[in-house]
Amino acid sequence: MNQGQMESATLTRLSPGSTRSARLRAVPASTWARIGFAVMCVGALVGYFAFPTYPTYDSFYALLWGRDLLHLHLPDFRVYRGPTEHPLAIAFGMLCSIFGQGGARLMVLGSIASFVAAVVGMYRLGRLCFGPVVGLIAALLLLSRFFVENVAAQGYLDISYLALIVWATVLEVERRRRGTAVLLILAAAGLLRPDAWVLSGVYWLWCAWPADNRTRLKYLAMAALAPVVWVCLDAIVTGNPLYSLTATAGLAQELERTQGFGSVLGSLWTYTDRIDKLPVILGALIGLPLAIWMAPRRVLVPLAALVLLVFVFVAEGAVGASVIDRYLLGGATMLLLFCAVTIGGWAMLEPGALLRRAWIAGATVLVLYGAASAATTLSLSSLRTTLAYHEDFHKGLAQALKDPLVATQLRRCPLLSLPNNKLIPDARWILDSVGQHDIVARSQARADVGEGSHTLEDRIRHGSVAVYPLGSAVFFEAIVDVGDDPLDQVPMRGFRRIYASRYYAVYANC
Repeated sequence: MNQGQMESATLTRLSPGSTRSARLRAVPASTWARIGFAVMCVGALVGYFAFPTYPTYDSFYALLWGRDLLHLHLPDFRVYRGPTEHPLAIAFGMLCSIFGQGGARLMVLGSIASFVAAVVGMYRLGRLCFGPVVGLIAALLLLSRFFVENVAAQGYLDISYLALIVWATVLEVERRRRGTAVLLILAAAGLLRPDAWVLSGVYWLWCAWPADNRTRLKYLAMAALAPVVWVCLDAIVTGNPLYSLTATAGLAQELERTQGFGSVLGSLWTYTDRIDKLPVILGALIGLPLAIWMAPRRVLVPLAALVLLVFVFVAEGAVGASVIDRYLLGGATMLLLFCAVTIGGWAMLEPGALLRRAWIAGATVLVLYGAASAATTLSLSSLRTTLAYHEDFHKGLAQALKDPLVATQLRRCPLLSLPNNKLIPDARWILDSVGQHDIVARSQARADVGEGSHTLEDRIRHGSVAVYPLGSAVFFEAIVDVGDDPLDQVPMRGFRRIYASRYYAVYANC
């Protein structure tokens, strides 16, 4: 090698840091995705064991009804202030109940696994539509929504519904008019929430238009699967095929969860802000036209999903169904994709372009605004406290009901009264009771008295065990519904205290 070649080799030699950087850049995006998935799974398991929470009201009833079926008992949906039954959740509850008391924790694990699946689906959706950078940001945005994580940690079935909706969208983006796979996933979502029935119907119209008659009928059967199963379950259990619709509407009015059209529109903004936060909403509003401009064909499916999910939320609220923030999870999650376009869409432009540099600068401003907003409003300690309370309330109730003296009194007079409906499913699960008629709410007895019936009140007064939540348990778990009366928290005459702890006192008059 001559002197000139040696000088040239010296000038082009890369530093060790540059070599490592080049090697990292050479790693395929799919490899990074697998590493990220593994890290997320480990983190989810750590969180699952670090915060041993238990299912909430609806999910506990899915467990109880699943356990009824496992014991070959027909579940009773006509319980006091009972939630809407969800066929797929009941099926999963039946599976979890095989593991006894550990089934409650398995229910939560299923919700956490669904959250992980939703995050992976958001990455896949963003990557398919707008590239790996946007996909990564979309996944990180969902991963950083503490509202959604809190819902997942408490075992809400809405997270599983969310994961199914996201993956149905992903499969349709991968191949237009995919048909069977998407319809089956939407059918599963429709067995968790009736909102998906509308999505299934619209998707059937989309696929049926160019199809032959045989394919149209096959797709129609898949689209109708969820409502048919739901109606049949209602008919078998209650004798009323439309029980879910009528009972849900009645309970929504009783609990004052209904709103007029104008109020629903106001809730649309309030709930989106609660789930996504203002910086993300602003980013999504900017990202919507940018996504349409940069990828007009690839944006159609997620945009249609967003429009349909928001439409269903507004329409259901306008006709008298419950208006709850969790029911907007699907639409709020789809918005994250368009915020991700605002933050990472510059990666779709040519390197070095002036617009790309300006876009990066604007995205940086939005990220800094979001970080500053989170720093001033987010309270991780509050989240930890909420999860800890949820665990303590359930374990505290279990300790109270399993106390030897309380257990003895329950054997002598097996009627247990609680302030209202909120703790009934927890108590039924803890006591492993297949039936529910021996666990009642004092608020129901008071309501019956108002209607002229003293039967339940007399049963409670003449031979029962009564649980009274104390302190913070009152505000978090007991008196939270319309119709509750403070007198339901006052021990009745003739009852003596047989147990007391930080969260509960138990009285008996056996």
